[in-house]
Amino acid sequence: MSMLTPPGMGGQYRITGDKYPRMRPPRRRRRLVVGAVASIAALGLIGWGTLQLIDVFTGGDKASASVGTKAAACRARTSPSPGIRAAALPVPGRITVNVLNATTHGGLAKDTAGELKKRGFKVKTVGNATKEYDKKVKGVAVVLGPAAAKDTSLPVLATQLTGAEQRTEAGRKGDDVDLVLGDDFKKLNSAQAADKALTALRHPAATTAGKSGSGDRTHC
Repeated sequence: MSMLTPPGMGGQYRITGDKYPRMRPPRRRRRLVVGAVASIAALGLIGWGTLQLIDVFTGGDKASASVGTKAAACRARTSPSPGIRAAALPVPGRITVNVLNATTHGGLAKDTAGELKKRGFKVKTVGNATKEYDKKVKGVAVVLGPAAAKDTSLPVLATQLTGAEQRTEAGRKGDDVDLVLGDDFKKLNSAQAADKALTALRHPAATTAGKSGSGDRTHC
């Protein structure tokens, strides 16, 4: 009789042989192991998803800031200069100009006045600059007028040449504006360039859109 046979039992209930029966692990333990693995995987997915959400929201803030910056830059390019309204800009025919020569080159004011007339400006006085400006304008020119001309006649006249300084005189009466030619003045811009500058002054958005279509990657 084998040592595995309980006392008092024999016959068909007798256990013979020298091998123990193989014991299977309980199914409950297997379920616990599977559940633990599934829980760890779920926690990992939740953590990864949380990080992704943080990145999305953080990136969204940066993207919004970037869009806001581009929008601000776009508005700055497509809007007229502060204080200038396109509707308030007069046509050249409504601007009366005094062309004054502050240099030692004779005939400069006369030639310039003739060209301005061809472009539609009204010319009132042609001559030498006053003592205040005579031989004292080192740049290209000074465009001078009353305070009311700051955002109207002065910028329109300034489109006819490059580098002119715009000034206003407090207490000055009348609507005339002065073009005081300085030492660096050679001649007015070409009529084509002046017309283009005037168009850009009146319609800055259209001008910027044209530039964007020809190579500017920052579109509005």
